[in-house]
Amino acid sequence: MEYQVRYCTHCATALQWVTAMEDSGPVQRLRCPACGWTHWNNPTPVLAAIVEYQGKVLLAHNALWQDRFFGIITGFMEAGESPEQGVAREVKEETNLDVQSTELVGVWDFQRKNQVLIAYHVLATGEVRLSPELTEYQLIEPAQVRCWTSSGTGLALQKWLRSRGFEPEVFERKPLRIKEEGQTS
Repeated sequence: MEYQVRYCTHCATALQWVTAMEDSGPVQRLRCPACGWTHWNNPTPVLAAIVEYQGKVLLAHNALWQDRFFGIITGFMEAGESPEQGVAREVKEETNLDVQSTELVGVWDFQRKNQVLIAYHVLATGEVRLSPELTEYQLIEPAQVRCWTSSGTGLALQKWLRSRGFEPEVFERKPLRIKEEGQTS
């Protein structure tokens, strides 16, 4: 894994790999040799919403995706908010919908990006207006939703559908292709 943090956030000294003895045994950490600050590299919490709107599942297309994939609503948790508050905020920001209830679906690790996905099913009301992050959306009957296998979001959607008595069709998702800066399609 490539690390983005290379310098101490306190004194700007270049960090060095140090073997630290912790409760679980020796662990490699990036540490400042000047002031001792440690970069813990803890996973980032990401929130995901399986949005149920008018009895259907709302899937959206992210403006950065090159392919025609539609996924569930996701976003980073902010400091000072609970996961439930954060998922409601993300749904409001990205779709303009108001979350009426939240139900935890599960938690998945996404080690490739050093993230932890916290997925919720939300019931939402209002009028859909997409943020610039999203280009379009689809409303799909739960029995017709197709799920992907390549990430926690697909696994969360599969788990939720099964909890509602639906056996989803599952397809293998190729890794996302992201549009380059300035590219329009």
